[in-house]
Amino acid sequence: MMSKRVFILLILLMSLSLIGIISIQAYYINDAVKNEKARFKFNVVTVLNNVSNTIEEVEFEKYFSEYLSLDKEEKADEEAVSQLLIYRKNNSTKETLLYKSNVLEVDYKLSSSLFDIGLDSLDITNIIGNSSTEIYRDESVPEKDLKSPITEIIRTGTLDEAQKLSFKKNFKEVFKRKPIYERVSEKEIKRLLSEKLKKYGIDIGFEFAIYSHDLATKVRSDNFEYDKKSTFGVPVFYDENNRSLYRLLVNFPGDREFILSGVIGMILLSIVFTSVIILAYASALFQLVKQRKISQIKTDFINNMTHEFKTPIATINLALDAIKNPKVIDDKDKVIRYLSMIKEENKRMHAQVENVLRISKLEKNELNISKDRVELHDLIEDAITHVELIVEDRKGYIKTFFSADKSSVLANETHFTNVIVNILDNAIKYSPDAPRIEVSTENAGTNIILKIKDEGSGMSKAAAKKVFEKFYREHTGNIHNVKGHGLGLAYVKRIVEDHQGHVSVESEKDKGSTFVIKLPLIS
Repeated sequence: MMSKRVFILLILLMSLSLIGIISIQAYYINDAVKNEKARFKFNVVTVLNNVSNTIEEVEFEKYFSEYLSLDKEEKADEEAVSQLLIYRKNNSTKETLLYKSNVLEVDYKLSSSLFDIGLDSLDITNIIGNSSTEIYRDESVPEKDLKSPITEIIRTGTLDEAQKLSFKKNFKEVFKRKPIYERVSEKEIKRLLSEKLKKYGIDIGFEFAIYSHDLATKVRSDNFEYDKKSTFGVPVFYDENNRSLYRLLVNFPGDREFILSGVIGMILLSIVFTSVIILAYASALFQLVKQRKISQIKTDFINNMTHEFKTPIATINLALDAIKNPKVIDDKDKVIRYLSMIKEENKRMHAQVENVLRISKLEKNELNISKDRVELHDLIEDAITHVELIVEDRKGYIKTFFSADKSSVLANETHFTNVIVNILDNAIKYSPDAPRIEVSTENAGTNIILKIKDEGSGMSKAAAKKVFEKFYREHTGNIHNVKGHGLGLAYVKRIVEDHQGHVSVESEKDKGSTFVIKLPLIS
């Protein structure tokens, strides 16, 4: 048998290996999720930059193509070009002006909370600048050399690539203060985002908005909510100095599920295989514990059987030696007595072997149990006759209380009598003093309840749970003051269950036991 130290070491090593496998699986799954998040973020930012550039290019190409469609005189006419670009000039001061009146009202979508606190308490001009006309003038340049973006556009005339770039720069200078909702629509942003996200395999719902100075503009989807942790953003509409007042923001309500979908196959397979390993480990551990327990039980069983066979064998040998004695062999009474002893001891050993074989046959379903209509009270009376001489010899008693009006059951007379005898035999064996046993019956609906109560040594709650297991005997060290092999109650349980009944025990240490058998009645 495996030593306790080796057994514990084996369990420890197996447990550490299992924990290690699970930890490695968790590490790689976590790493895969992180990589998937990083890939998702990279793709989203790439798409946003792409959309931002596309929006700017579309806006520029629109006005540039309109400018190219002007005839030669209109291209040289400041008024015509200004009208095209919505630009006005102050002729008295030669300063270039761009009107952005009511920017706060038309460009920003303010929340009600902003108005709740009162605009008087918030200097909004500190956030976005004064809402009146702004003046752009470089004081270092003499007034005679001052040129507006429109002047620069007209000066380029017929445009080559270099001049087109110059046009684009001046175009950005003109349009940087134009209200954002006039530069791009929600519909256009949604279309571009949908198209480009799908190209990168991101086919999930999204919400978007354009913010300026951390304030939401009118360009936004209905359900957009800014969250610093989950919102992606890039600048949009750069000015001539490559700076931007606006940011295109987007977030994905279902991004977590989408990210996990990329690794869900690996996660599920990992869970399945890990579960199989855990189940296999638990099963192996259970089998190890069970086998160790069975090994211990078998050892105890062999010791008990050896002890029980020792006495009858010794008695038989002594009786045979006595019969061989010339003085005894001529004494007929003594010979008969010794032969009777040999027969009883032989019967006792035969009964032990029969019990073992009976359990073996029950397990293989080879035991033929035919059932007939019998009276349970008659079976009880018959079983008591088998043990009453032993009880009387020990100055004890068996009292019966048959309260059941109906006692007809479908049972095998021989086997069920053995069941009752086994329980009575246990009550006698485990009564240190004179056995005091009470047998009672009562009806409960369509069932009959049989109770066999003793005032013996009883058993612990742990022992009561296992007392019907094969080979089980409550551990008493090497003391064999009570003979038995742990098969009797296993036989009782199997026979009762084959009769569609139920058996249980109520017991307390040093206060006796009560065995309860419940059987269905027949009409």
